[in-house]
Amino acid sequence: MSSTFAELGVPTQLTDVLEREGKTKAFPIQEDTLPDTLAGRDVLGRGKTGSGKTLAFALPMVARLGRAGGKSRPGHPRALVLAPTRELATQIDAVIAPLAKAYGLTTATIFGGVSQQRQERALRAGVDIVVACPGRLEDLMKQRHVTLDNVEITVLDEADHMADLGFLPGVTRIMTATPERGQRLLFSATLDNGVDKLVRRFLDKPVTHSVDSEDSHVDAMTHHVFHVNGADAKRELVQMLASGTGRRILFMRTKHQAKKLAKTLNAAGIPSVDLHGNLSQGQRDRNLALFQGMSHRVLVATDVAARGVHVDNVELVVHVDPPAEHKAYLHRSGRTARAGSAGDVVTVVLPEQRRETDQLLRRANISVHPQAVSASSAQVATLVGEVAAYVKPVPVAEQSQRQGQGQGRGRRGGARSGARQGQSSGRPAQEGRARPEGEHGQHRPAETRSGQGRPAQGRSAGGQRNGHGGAAAFSASGSSRRRSR
Repeated sequence: MSSTFAELGVPTQLTDVLEREGKTKAFPIQEDTLPDTLAGRDVLGRGKTGSGKTLAFALPMVARLGRAGGKSRPGHPRALVLAPTRELATQIDAVIAPLAKAYGLTTATIFGGVSQQRQERALRAGVDIVVACPGRLEDLMKQRHVTLDNVEITVLDEADHMADLGFLPGVTRIMTATPERGQRLLFSATLDNGVDKLVRRFLDKPVTHSVDSEDSHVDAMTHHVFHVNGADAKRELVQMLASGTGRRILFMRTKHQAKKLAKTLNAAGIPSVDLHGNLSQGQRDRNLALFQGMSHRVLVATDVAARGVHVDNVELVVHVDPPAEHKAYLHRSGRTARAGSAGDVVTVVLPEQRRETDQLLRRANISVHPQAVSASSAQVATLVGEVAAYVKPVPVAEQSQRQGQGQGRGRRGGARSGARQGQSSGRPAQEGRARPEGEHGQHRPAETRSGQGRPAQGRSAGGQRNGHGGAAAFSASGSSRRRSR
């Protein structure tokens, strides 16, 4: 039986916040690490995605600063979290912020793809906790907007993903700029690609906690492999898998295909948004807000979202395009069955992909019997459950009026507000490329590039072109008819 946060030594100010959010029992990685992290020890935590790592480091970080009291000087934060993607940085901040507020502490996010002026203002105001991606943080350090000599606790989250994206040299320089006497926590699913070197160099006699093997998967996650006999059958199956009433994420290999599929689903009356490297920060924030708010229950994403998006209650993940390697399969799949919930994962496989997919699943240690299916198969209907009512697309102009004007508003003022808006050069590499984008101005971010090629056009049932974007807003049609299978 798991321990309560109070039993693990979490201060009352923080347990009160957790209880208001319905969190009383600790997950295994929290239960294992909190006694050591709260005591000020360096910790190496290894656990799969969705295991509760964010709260595992957020609690000791806030508790340490809260006990010490005081305020940060302008440009001298007292705590630092490094994350590989801006989506992840934003979501880490969302976990830390209510905890920090209990002690009157301020938080800020730092990442690229947006103007840095808001971030500069936040730093000048004196922020206690910075959640940052490496590239933009280094830029601000070089411009002397921020100095890390007062950092008491540093966290590296998803260090293995930062290694995959080529960020370890920047991470090393940033870590070197923090005081050696400070506490350091590193959380990672694996220790390959140089992560082990970070551990040896920067962690002082770390206590290691590993709640999962490197390539483990969630017991509450059910895997399905659906064989289809061709592209048309695949298209029909994917639309049926997207048609349920709950949240689901569909993964594609390329940005173009993700955008195209979102438009096709929208035209079919399935509210969908896309997430990939060609979207601006405002578009990403808007699309994630629509998905999290359930007005759009389908997210069509590339691997850029596999690590950075943490949304609860995703009941189904569909590998529309099987990933290139087994780690990507596990990271994608980890978007469901999070925080103790159950979930299903489907891999759609064309005849020419069967051998490659079998090899990928073996490397991922996934044992599943493939099934030959069509969109009308009984096992597909069982998996989808209730089919949601058709939802009529709203023209893009009306979408802008309903959704676009409120983006970025309603946030608290001050340092946290300023920094949450603007943020991280340390975003993932563009799909299909080995290099990271936006590092130190060496590459133009994909989000600011003009032109993504000719927009993919979907057809509605009536044959009319559907030219609106993947994040088009929807309104209920009032009709009870269902989409044809």
